[in-house]
Amino acid sequence: MPHADKTLLRDRMMALEAEALDAAREHYEAYLHEAMLDRRESHDKDEIAMARMSQDLAHGFDHPIHDHEAKIDVLENLEFGPKSEVGPGAVVTLSGKHFVVAVATRRFDCEGQTYMGLSQDSPIYRKMEGFVVGDTVEHNGHVMEIEEIS
Repeated sequence: MPHADKTLLRDRMMALEAEALDAAREHYEAYLHEAMLDRRESHDKDEIAMARMSQDLAHGFDHPIHDHEAKIDVLENLEFGPKSEVGPGAVVTLSGKHFVVAVATRRFDCEGQTYMGLSQDSPIYRKMEGFVVGDTVEHNGHVMEIEEIS
């Protein structure tokens, strides 16, 4: 079965990242709001400690925000044209599983098939970069065949 349209795949991946970015921003803003103490009131040590903890938690969501923004930037600028070897922008079927070489994502469905975004930094990608249909790759004790690339 041929892969889904690459424009639809990219759009679906962009939507996943936009959702994740919105969630990270909401968490950041919620914790940042909890970290704000009214300066016109006096506060006990527990309130101050809770505010500081909320501030630390808010800063913990700062990294995911930048991570999702970077992924969106990669997706916007990656060339998704036809591919004949495993590389950035390729859609690869590896032993029946479908991957989009772009950014890491959770599994998602597109045109009736399940895909997963694969980062160019992932160990499996590094092992099969430049491979073509019919090549095999060994990963975690399993030998898998590249069945399709588009």
